[in-house]
Amino acid sequence: EKEMWNREKLSLQKSLKQANAELSKLRAELRSEAFLRELGSDSENAVLRRIYGKYLRAESFRKALIYQKKYLLLLLGGFQECEEATLALIARMGGQPSYTDLEIITHHSKGFTRFRSAVRVSIAISR
Repeated sequence: EKEMWNREKLSLQKSLKQANAELSKLRAELRSEAFLRELGSDSENAVLRRIYGKYLRAESFRKALIYQKKYLLLLLGGFQECEEATLALIARMGGQPSYTDLEIITHHSKGFTRFRSAVRVSIAISR
């Protein structure tokens, strides 16, 4: 139960951080819009506006990639936790395999774990 509260606390903290990031992004957008309004409609200002727009799109794309990376890392961590919980449940039920020690069931080499992680990432990306 304590672990569940800690997980919920961490998820709420992550949500708060994301909300703060979105708030700062919106504030930056408001500042940029105010800046663009002050520029006027001269041809030089139009070029500057276009370049600034390209910069904002590139920055948005970069941040989207960062969020995708964080999502995939969380997804992989969830797969690992889910697999361990399922194997522990099977071991407690006495089903096949008959091993009761979870360490024996889930002990894999580091290379195997990396390969499995890479396969899951590729599946998640293709979906």
